[in-house]
Amino acid sequence: MKQIIVIIGLLSILTACGSSRKSLPATQNLPVTEKDPLTYEQRRKYDYYFLEAVRMKQKGEYDAAFELYRHCLDIYPGSAATLYEISQFYMVLGQEEKSEQALKQAVRSDESNFWYKQTLAAYYQSKRDLPKAIAVYEDMAHQFPSRLEPLMALIELYNQTKSYQEVIKTLNRLEELDGKSEQISMEKFRMYLLMNNQEQAFQEIESLSKEYPYDMRYKTILGDVYLNNGHPQEAYDTYQKILKEEPGYAPALLSMASYYQKTGQDSLYHVQLDTILLNEDVESATKMDIMRQLIVQSEQTTKDSTQIVSLFNEILKRPQQNADLAMLCAQYLITKRMEKESVPVLHQVLALDPENKPARLQLLSYAIRDNNLDEVIKVASPALEYNPDAMEFYYYLGLAYYQKEDTDKALDVFQKGVKQVNAKSDKAIVSDFYAILGDIYNIKEMKAEAYAAYDSSLVYNPNNIATLNNYAYYLSVERKHLDKAEEMSYRTVKAEPENATYLDTYAWILFEKERYTEARIYIEQALKNGGDSSRVIVEHCGDIYYKLGEKEKALEYWKKADGMEVSTDDGSTPPTEAEIKRLKRKIALKRYIAE
Repeated sequence: MKQIIVIIGLLSILTACGSSRKSLPATQNLPVTEKDPLTYEQRRKYDYYFLEAVRMKQKGEYDAAFELYRHCLDIYPGSAATLYEISQFYMVLGQEEKSEQALKQAVRSDESNFWYKQTLAAYYQSKRDLPKAIAVYEDMAHQFPSRLEPLMALIELYNQTKSYQEVIKTLNRLEELDGKSEQISMEKFRMYLLMNNQEQAFQEIESLSKEYPYDMRYKTILGDVYLNNGHPQEAYDTYQKILKEEPGYAPALLSMASYYQKTGQDSLYHVQLDTILLNEDVESATKMDIMRQLIVQSEQTTKDSTQIVSLFNEILKRPQQNADLAMLCAQYLITKRMEKESVPVLHQVLALDPENKPARLQLLSYAIRDNNLDEVIKVASPALEYNPDAMEFYYYLGLAYYQKEDTDKALDVFQKGVKQVNAKSDKAIVSDFYAILGDIYNIKEMKAEAYAAYDSSLVYNPNNIATLNNYAYYLSVERKHLDKAEEMSYRTVKAEPENATYLDTYAWILFEKERYTEARIYIEQALKNGGDSSRVIVEHCGDIYYKLGEKEKALEYWKKADGMEVSTDDGSTPPTEAEIKRLKRKIALKRYIAE
């Protein structure tokens, strides 16, 4: 019996449904008037072993359960519940013949049990023994006339055996139980066509339409059936009757467009499409489908976007049910590289749907690319209300304020942004948030908060190079934790050995640690890699040369720094008035002056 343990999982699946509905002591399977075939003592033993078998199976001890069920059959060979359970064990063990025999015995022992018969029919179906499966389901359909499941199964089986007349008969039985419906009528229509009985096929759809005389949808279906099966005139007449009753009925208008297309009336087809697309009563989803089809047709033929764009413009002049069509138009314009034209459409999308994140991000990307800080602020600000959990909007809005030197607003935005951080947040973005917060705190002379922000940044991304550089630099300026500063700065130089800013930071830390010769090596590397255009780096170079005793060279670099225009193009903050005065004093006194 070790085989049973190996296939424990499959057995659980196969028997879970059955055991909950069928695994009852045999007395509960007997009709009320039928006499119990067991003596009192046999019944007591049987019930005990049966319930113990159920318990063992629930515990997963399948070997024991199987043996207990077999013992139950020794006591009561005709027990339907036990025979069913045993059949499932045999099935899992691959002993299909024994399983089938046990299942058939269970059905004979309890003819009233729906689930036993359904299991047997499903078994025959899985074995592709369709005649036997049909026989069982037909028996079930007669025995349980109010149940839909046997009829649904029979429809599938008769379809597989191409017994189309039987399918129709079964559909009629289903219709008696469940009422006339579009699905049943369409299936009967299909069967009649397969039987080459067009007259009966059309009568079926006409009958459906008559059953619901005030439902234009069924009349439209009738017209569609005519159109798709070689009766265009009948289709046209049907559509015209519908539109006479309801002139703006969208499905019929769309079907008329299909009629014109199929009958080769291209000009009327396009006129009809325009009528639909400019009809405010037509659902947006329908218009979306049409526009997608027109775009595909255009791409496959002329690739001329003029007509598509013109049609979109006419549609979007009218009131919209939602932002879908405007978004489709914007996507089309972007695909066609008509970015300028897409901007007002994207704004229309946001007017209709302020929570539309893709549209807002697209507008934001244009503003960032053009370095239009005012537009970044205009686009990103509403997102804090409509997309409060989208970190990117806080990031770019705060950065725009930061670049405009409005540090109070920048700080407020970044502080709100970090409150949105959760377990799913992008760690790289969160790290950058805290990095910029640290920079803002430094500007505001809030050193403790700045260092805490830098520490948080490195928690989320230990390799955030910008954070490592700025953190190290500010520590060196304050002459604090210089060993920590050196370790962080060295990592940035190793990561980007030609970055002038990082080289300058490392050189300055070495300067503060009085390792002037090493400092000169890195400051000269900084100058060679573009640092000669940075006022700060050039001044630092003079400071290092002074400490090395090369005072004339130091003076030369100080004068050069003093003559340079103040620029923040390299991302640095502009020098303060005190820093400018200190440099001039260095030149005047021809000596280094510490901060």
